[in-house]
Amino acid sequence: MFKEYSDILTVSQAAKALGLGRNTVYQLVRTQQIGYKRIGTKIIIPKACLIDFVLSARYTVANP
Repeated sequence: MFKEYSDILTVSQAAKALGLGRNTVYQLVRTQQIGYKRIGTKIIIPKACLIDFVLSARYTVANP
């Protein structure tokens, strides 16, 4: 999963990988729904956190 991306992603790269906008990824970071690390003013997202976020969706999907 996400093999074409490096182990550390920027917000823009994470947005592209998830098919979301940058503002949406920033919102996920602000609400701590996706793991990240802030280095100075830069936000980096480990690929493992991106995978964890995607896999967590299977536990939150409601069954009708």
